[in-house]
Amino acid sequence: MKYDKYDMYDEILEQPNSLKKTLKNEKSHMKEIAEKFREFDNIHLVGCGSSLSTCYSTRDALGFLSDRNVDVHTGYEFFYNKKLHKGTSGVLLTSQSGETSDTLAALRKAKENGVYTVSITNEEDSSMMREADDAVITKCQRETAILGTKTYMTQLMSLYEIMFNLDETKEFKDVLSDLEKIPDITERLIKKTEKDNRVLAEKYKDDSVFYCMGSGPNYGLSYKVAMTMLMEGSLKHACPLYSGEFRHGLIERAEKDVPIIFLDGGYPSDEITHKAIEFSDKIGVKKILYKMQDYSADVNPLLAPFILVVPLEWFIYYLAHFSGEDPGSTRHIGKVRY
Repeated sequence: MKYDKYDMYDEILEQPNSLKKTLKNEKSHMKEIAEKFREFDNIHLVGCGSSLSTCYSTRDALGFLSDRNVDVHTGYEFFYNKKLHKGTSGVLLTSQSGETSDTLAALRKAKENGVYTVSITNEEDSSMMREADDAVITKCQRETAILGTKTYMTQLMSLYEIMFNLDETKEFKDVLSDLEKIPDITERLIKKTEKDNRVLAEKYKDDSVFYCMGSGPNYGLSYKVAMTMLMEGSLKHACPLYSGEFRHGLIERAEKDVPIIFLDGGYPSDEITHKAIEFSDKIGVKKILYKMQDYSADVNPLLAPFILVVPLEWFIYYLAHFSGEDPGSTRHIGKVRY
C-alpha cells in the first residue's frame, strides 16, 4: 500500500544526524554553561509546547538524583508570576524558532531583573539567540512540521547535557555516558518501530479522544504527546497527566473502549503506572502501552523519553495520515499572536 509522505517523515529520519551534530558542535560549550549554573541557588527552565515538555522531563529526571531547586514555567506564567533573585538565579529558555513570543517575553523579563539567561534554539539569527547572555544552537537545519521531532530531541539532549553536568557524582556521569548512545539508538528505533506503529495507528484512527500518562520524566513526554502531537499533529482531543493523578480524575473517565497511552520507564514511581494499568485492564480500556524495556535500549531509565518518543512519533504520524491530516500543518497556530 502507498502512503502519503509529509515533511514530518523526513524530519523523523533526520533525528540521529541532528543529535550527532549538536553533540559534536555544542558539547564542550554546554559543559561550560553547566559550570556557570552551578553557582545558582535557583534554576528556572522555560518553554512552550514541545519545548515546555523538555523542561518537565529534565526537571523530573534530575529530581530522582538531586535536591537542586529547579522549577518549570511556560513563558507568560514566568513573565507575569515569577519572582526573580538577581545573582542567585539562572534561566534556561527553550524555543525551536527562537521567536516564540511567550518565551521571548520571559527572556526579557529575566534580563530586566539582571538574571543570567541561556537560550536553546535551532535558529542562529533569532531574537533569543541575540538577546540571551549565552545560547546553545541545535544543529537540525530548518524544521517544518509543527509538532517537533528533531528539535524536540536535540533540545531535550541539550537540557540533559547541561543539567547532568551540574554535579560530578557517578550517577550523573552514568546518565551523561548513556546520553552519548542516544543518536545510534534513535537510528535503530526509527527503522524498527515504523511498521508496528503504522498498524497500531490504523487500529485507532477512528478514536477522537486520547489520554496519556507517565511517571517521572515520562510525564514531560506525555505532555508533548497530548499537547503537540495528538492535538496539533493528529487533531485529536487529548489530555496528559502524571500517573499518580490517575485516581484523582481520569479514573472516573477511564471507561470501556477509551484509549489511554501509558508510558512505562521502569521507575520506582511506575508502581503507580502499573496500578492504573491493572485497573484499566479490568474495565476494558483500550490500553496503548509504550514500555522502556521493550526496545532493548541499554541506557539509564532516566533517558526513557528519548527512547519512547520514536515509536510514538510513528504512531502520531500515521494516526494523522489515516485521519486525512498532514501531521506538520496547523489550522490556527500562527494566526493568533499575543
